[in-house]
Amino acid sequence: MTRRAPAPEDFPNLPRHIAIIMDGNGRWAAARGRPRTYGHRVGARSTRLITEECARLGIERLTLYAFSAENWKRPREEVDFLMSLLSRYLVRERKTLLENNIRLEAIGRLETLPAPVRRRLEDVIAASRPNDGLSLCMALNYGGRAEIIDAARRAMQAGLEGALRPEELDEARFAEFLYAGPGVPDPDLLIRTGGDFRVSNFLLWEISYAEIVVTDVPWPQFRAPELHRILREYGRRERRFGGLGPASAPTGSP
Repeated sequence: MTRRAPAPEDFPNLPRHIAIIMDGNGRWAAARGRPRTYGHRVGARSTRLITEECARLGIERLTLYAFSAENWKRPREEVDFLMSLLSRYLVRERKTLLENNIRLEAIGRLETLPAPVRRRLEDVIAASRPNDGLSLCMALNYGGRAEIIDAARRAMQAGLEGALRPEELDEARFAEFLYAGPGVPDPDLLIRTGGDFRVSNFLLWEISYAEIVVTDVPWPQFRAPELHRILREYGRRERRFGGLGPASAPTGSP
């Protein structure tokens, strides 16, 4: 008998925005006597399956750490493979994104990506812009510190142009200068696959109050059942945002 896939109502409290550090590709491949590129290739399938599952569950936004600014330090052969894999992914998944009402976005210093990759990325972003389902955001040539610096430069430029006074700059206004722009909710849930306990310069501003789950499952093996387990764990957590939760709040009349 085929088990029924969990429905959104099966989860007590789904996050609006999930961010994932997709780690463990190289180690997973090495453990099988295969090159690191094999792990990246299999990991691309996980990207497709998890994106489709998040769309099915009604998740509003999914941000994937696809290529960090530090990844340029890797061997040239691996970097070239990753850029080629990204280009093929954009071509292959264009139809899938459109058919599933998924809108593609990207954050990072995109101007330094190879021109063919940038053109394909811009094409899929433009084609999927009318979609109003899941927003799939790819972090490419991305660094959290670089994002904050770039946002500060934009805020300073707005000040020089007379569009922003110093006293008007608060956290909400500053967030409008981040890569994703205004109106984007911060991640409720940050998942890191592969077992390492670090955030690796990912969304440093945005994850201030995110719930963090680290799973030992490497990204090439990450599938819907593990996502469901994490979503159930998230649903059991009490998010207090620095305040007191119901269990800790003082009793009695004010």
